[in-house]
Amino acid sequence: MGIIGNSEATKNLRSLIKLVSVTSSNVLIQGESGTGKELVAKAIHQNSKRAKKPFIKINCAAIPDSLIESELFGYEKGSFSGAISQKIGKFEQAHQGTLFLDNINEMTLDLQVKLLRAIQEKEIQRIGGNTTIIVDTRIITSCNKNLLEEVTAGNFRADLFYRINVFPIEIAPLRDRKDDLADLALFFVNNYCSKNEKPLKTIAPSLFNSLKAYHWPGNVRELEHTIERALLLTPGKVIKELDSNNYKTILSTDNTSIKPWNEFEKEYILKVLKLCGGKISGPNGAASFLKIPYTTLNSKMKKLGISKRHYLSDN
Repeated sequence: MGIIGNSEATKNLRSLIKLVSVTSSNVLIQGESGTGKELVAKAIHQNSKRAKKPFIKINCAAIPDSLIESELFGYEKGSFSGAISQKIGKFEQAHQGTLFLDNINEMTLDLQVKLLRAIQEKEIQRIGGNTTIIVDTRIITSCNKNLLEEVTAGNFRADLFYRINVFPIEIAPLRDRKDDLADLALFFVNNYCSKNEKPLKTIAPSLFNSLKAYHWPGNVRELEHTIERALLLTPGKVIKELDSNNYKTILSTDNTSIKPWNEFEKEYILKVLKLCGGKISGPNGAASFLKIPYTTLNSKMKKLGISKRHYLSDN
């Protein structure tokens, strides 16, 4: 199934995937950035009757508002300036398969209306077209926020929420399932060595306690990148330390106090911002480093009260 770990949370997650895979129900996957929402979506698809049909993903946070409608529904030739040929949208591409709408909370209210209609009626029209196209598409969505709170705040339509939230799945953050750390770390070591045709390495047993002591604000994605860096920097066969700036500076072995999660997250984001010279977006920006959409990082910074004076004070 591709879901690594033997914690109770992960066992329960695998059970939910098996349960919903045999249905055609719409699924809403919620969890923090880096927890593996796309992996869960793919597992549902691969274990369903639609497995041999397309799995199509669209990241609602990565596409400008002006373009996302044409990405979803496609367009006809000549429907607008620059439409020099017909384009098939994601809905049609996912016909008889699965359409995964990542970061659906970033979708505008206007587009939510059109998405709701497409899901309800199981039909679409390309932009500039008059032909109704029937689509048999399973919808899986994801969100790194509490989507019900977004509904209450007026940022997300209630009718669309109830349409996509037929079968909700919540992925626990890595800090709440630390029993998975050893399995995940060893999987990433073996996977990296195999893919890159490198001699197999292992992890020193003493290092697992350090893994559990860290809070992993970037979740499984951060663990994967930390292991990869350690593999690149370890000349021998055994990884004895994790040479990661974020890991080392945030983890303090002589401090047994536990900070609230928002303090860890704020500290982590500030360190990344300083590391990136205050650059937020772009190839070398903090959002790229954290592997999250710029809009998500911007939202987190506002929520945590992070402004330029916090990370540009030394410049």
